[in-house]
Amino acid sequence: MEGFLQALKSYQTFNPSGWVGIYRLLPMWSGVVIAAVGVVLLLAGGGRMFRLVAGPVGAVLGLVWTGAVTQRLGLMDLDPRLPTFVAAGLMALGFLFPPAITFVGAGVPLGLVAGQIAGQTDFLLGFGPGFIVGGIAGALLHRFVSGIVASAVGAWLLVIGALAALHQFGSVVEAVASRPWGVIIAALLFALAGSVYQIAVRPSPEESDQQKAERHREKQRQAEQRALEKRWGVK
Repeated sequence: MEGFLQALKSYQTFNPSGWVGIYRLLPMWSGVVIAAVGVVLLLAGGGRMFRLVAGPVGAVLGLVWTGAVTQRLGLMDLDPRLPTFVAAGLMALGFLFPPAITFVGAGVPLGLVAGQIAGQTDFLLGFGPGFIVGGIAGALLHRFVSGIVASAVGAWLLVIGALAALHQFGSVVEAVASRPWGVIIAALLFALAGSVYQIAVRPSPEESDQQKAERHREKQRQAEQRALEKRWGVK
């Protein structure tokens, strides 16, 4: 477990080889499970299932962005455990109300850019409006953002899970993993295909509910028609 946690730290830096190499620490059975979860997220992760993605994504945002924001605000003497607390809070919020994560995920980067443009002395004056505008845009585009994020997470889980599941074919898998950018490009292609499917093809939760209601009404109508025909002896 310690080695796995250490490997996860590679995701805090630009380390493509480390990102891909984490598959070596996963047993074959977990690779199969992870790949299956990745496929589900690719096909349906942007709907109601997105809350399962929003929780971990919120935790990552808390760990990544808390330090950057506090540093820009000049708040250097805060509790070093603050990013962990923020990550835990955002994870809970993501599970309970996923659109909040798209608000934060879109708002913080735009706020940081606006604050940088405003300058260090007026950073907060730029960050605040940028954060609000970006957050509102992210929340309004929640269906599209959730589909893209779920597809990206699902694509990465799929390729890492597949590498772990096929790890017994050592030479072939090692040859693939030795080219991390090839693995990353494959994941990007899967993510692109999943995003297009979830946004352009798969019905939204509202449309799905409407279709289910229409099918239910049609079944009721047919049942009433059969009951009426039976009553009056109509064949």
